[in-house]
Amino acid sequence: MFESVKHNFFIFPIKTAVYLGQRRVQNAGQHFLIDIPIGKPFTMPGVATKVSKLSPETPSLSKKAYFLIRERILRGELRPGQVLSGRSLAEEFNMSLLPVSEALRQLESDKLVESRPRAGTRVRIPQPDEVRGRCIVREALEAQSARLCCTQATMKERLELLRSAKQLDILYDRLGRDDDPELQYVVHAHHFDLHMRIAEYAHCPELKEAIEMNQVLIYNWFFDLVAQRRMLPPGFHSRLMQAVTGSDPLTADKAMRAHVQYGVAETLELIVPQTPQDWRLRRSNGESRQPAVLAKSK
Repeated sequence: MFESVKHNFFIFPIKTAVYLGQRRVQNAGQHFLIDIPIGKPFTMPGVATKVSKLSPETPSLSKKAYFLIRERILRGELRPGQVLSGRSLAEEFNMSLLPVSEALRQLESDKLVESRPRAGTRVRIPQPDEVRGRCIVREALEAQSARLCCTQATMKERLELLRSAKQLDILYDRLGRDDDPELQYVVHAHHFDLHMRIAEYAHCPELKEAIEMNQVLIYNWFFDLVAQRRMLPPGFHSRLMQAVTGSDPLTADKAMRAHVQYGVAETLELIVPQTPQDWRLRRSNGESRQPAVLAKSK
């Protein structure tokens, strides 16, 4: 049985966004205390450089709005195709329209929202070609990250990766049997953290920055939400970490490429291609309504 322990989320307007607590998971009669991680900031990728594009007059409010909206997207609270009202968000966040508008423009630059003249702004509906392209970029970057981690990581870092991978597998196993949105967010956050640790332990700051700036892990998170993927094979990340923490960088490279490619075909199958009529369909009385369901039923 899953014992839910209250954990808090703190939103920061500058370089860090989420602090995660602990949860206790019982699996096969054993209890595991899951670090998600403890007291460690969850650094949001691309923030340091990309948010600097925001107007200097209202940097703090713009960043705050940016993080608030993006977290809701990554939690699945704002679904792909859902129309976003800048005025409504500004009122909800208790701020003026300007910082919210700047945040929405930045999110559009990050390709998490999209807008059209006279149609408005909505959470982005990913297209099949976009999913393929992002996966190609992620595979290239993370395969190199795995190779370097295999040769550069310390013993302490390798053990940390193995432990974290085991915890993530436990969480994914529970997620496959538990339709809890909060658990889903924790699982995705832990997955993001694990892959960023691989990049960190590759000890190549430029490569880690490239992974952050291209937001390949954020897009993977977003695509998984759209495709409603909740299950992975048992031991999926533990097997990957066995290769990454091993002694053969070619094996690590091959394992990471297979890891990234897993489920891409299913994701492409589940995402319904956008049609021109998908954009804020109109009712007969002139009122706008949300687009149709984005993912095919399984």
